[in-house]
Amino acid sequence: MEKLKSLVPDSLKRMVAESTPDSLPRTCSSLLNFFSDMELFHQMVRDLTDPERAFCGKNKDAALELKQKGNQCFLNEDYGSALTCYSEALRLAPVDVDDMDKNLVAALYVNRASVLHKLDLLMEGRRDCNRALQISPSYAKAWYRRGKMNASLGNFEDAVHDLNIAKNLELSFGGQRQIESELRIITDMFERTESSLVQHKENELDLLDEPDQIKLKCVITPNKGRGMVAPSDIPPASLVHAEEPYALLQIISKHCRETHCHYCLNDLPPDKVSCTSCSIPLYCSQRCQIRAGGQMLRNHPVKHGIQGNISHNLDTYISEITLGNDSESDVDIPEHKHECQGVHWPTVFPSEIALAGRALIKSLAERSPVANFVDMLNLSQNYPQIHPESKLELHIYSIILLYCLQHSSRTELLLNGASIAQIVILISQIRVNSMTIFRMKSADVNGPLHQFGKFSHSEVSLTSNVEQVKVGQAIYRVGSLFNHSCQPNIGAYFVSRSLFIRTTEFVAVGCPLELSYGPQAGQWDCKDRLKFLKDEYSFRCECRACAEVNLSDLVLNAFHCVSPNCPGIVLDSCVVNCEKQKTRHVQSATGISTLEPFMQVDMLKCLPSNGSLRIDPGFCLKCDSYCDLESSFAAVNRAWISITR
Repeated sequence: MEKLKSLVPDSLKRMVAESTPDSLPRTCSSLLNFFSDMELFHQMVRDLTDPERAFCGKNKDAALELKQKGNQCFLNEDYGSALTCYSEALRLAPVDVDDMDKNLVAALYVNRASVLHKLDLLMEGRRDCNRALQISPSYAKAWYRRGKMNASLGNFEDAVHDLNIAKNLELSFGGQRQIESELRIITDMFERTESSLVQHKENELDLLDEPDQIKLKCVITPNKGRGMVAPSDIPPASLVHAEEPYALLQIISKHCRETHCHYCLNDLPPDKVSCTSCSIPLYCSQRCQIRAGGQMLRNHPVKHGIQGNISHNLDTYISEITLGNDSESDVDIPEHKHECQGVHWPTVFPSEIALAGRALIKSLAERSPVANFVDMLNLSQNYPQIHPESKLELHIYSIILLYCLQHSSRTELLLNGASIAQIVILISQIRVNSMTIFRMKSADVNGPLHQFGKFSHSEVSLTSNVEQVKVGQAIYRVGSLFNHSCQPNIGAYFVSRSLFIRTTEFVAVGCPLELSYGPQAGQWDCKDRLKFLKDEYSFRCECRACAEVNLSDLVLNAFHCVSPNCPGIVLDSCVVNCEKQKTRHVQSATGISTLEPFMQVDMLKCLPSNGSLRIDPGFCLKCDSYCDLESSFAAVNRAWISITR
């Protein structure tokens, strides 16, 4: 990217820097023509799109090497390392390769199931056995391992079925005798114990029943444009909105690719599932794998193909396990399909660029021109306010993305200035309107989780750290209509990739329903919040916290008065300048009483006509005592050095 930017002539850079949404087709066409004759540009495109140069494809030799390493770790009883090796081998193994007359992927699933059994992860191990049998229904070892899992789970009836099938498929006399021995033991347990079948659906999402959502009202205001308001009085904690990501417009964060499902964004379990055609995504279940990759990425046979004297009941039992579930085969436009060729452009592009690629594939699949799709989204964009350097980056990314999609998608894409201009606008919309999907992560200080998600019993947990982890971003068409406030009255949270919004306080009829797009009042001071919102979203916040003097903005970075008996505060010049720009009177008695211990409240009641507070840096707001700010900052810096050592 930096190399391409440096080669763009200054005259073309100026044209791009001065571009507006209306002039974008011309600037995009000019830059496209410039790159069309440049060999370096075409070499970059080939590096990103040529499957022969890709590093995200399947690799038989690497998978076999990891399998051998996993086998050795298993023999050494290093089950954690064995699990890692088998999982990575599954990520790299082609689905149509055999190893020692067995399908490699099926063998790896059985080996991982053995490890999971040793780690007492029985449900996960049984799911791996099912996956192996869906690939190789006649795999005796998979049936045997499944029988052992079911026996450990107390599903003795299923265990007997599994071992009987394994015995019929096993070719060696020694293997048959071992299975018969296990079968006698389990049959005896089955006859003596009432079997309680343990069923388990694979990572399906069960949401609590909720009352009907409140029908919100969208209004247009002069200062904030479109926004949502309460149609009636709404109590605290009320669910006001729930929504799934629009179309394909959601993507996982780069730093979570190895830890979270690429479709539902939940934590990956120990028996994570790989894409069948490339080594990029990981999924928490086959359900998510199919919904992300589509029918083309399935590997289930049509019939189980097991021959021999099998009863009708047993034949039905085999089919239920080996033929898989077709309930997710009707996915219209899989989000990963166009990225699934082992090429690595989806992994190296920034998230919003890859997200724009998914949006383009959606529009093409619906036979809708890109311009129509952008208009249909009806989202705001901030292109005129973007920094000139960022405008050039958007132009270049849009051109390269269009080239990459031409190679990856079978649908013909128009490579011209108008199409590229629409992609630039689309990326601008995504940057402004996409919502960060987060998870709450908790780690107990004295009782940590070990790598398989179970608590350590060696120590007693005394405290717990909780943090938000950004796992992805998505476009929610209605969710994007909620405006910002640094003192919000609603909060957003996510279950899987579903957005839920609830009120955090009582909201009166007609009041705006507002989220916080970033740090709230009390977390950052006003000047830092304003800068963040201006840089990220290109607007100046005029919410109550940013327009009205409030306690948190005053005291967050203030100094205590030098007079020991005075509770007043002293502000530096940066905070003073920001507070002087606040033009709204403190209207509530509660607000005034909160500020009264720290400053002279008379100055709040009689603002001058221009609205500016008469405060000076370095002077106490309560008693007017002077504080040497330079020496105070020096003392703070010395204290921080001692704290951070």
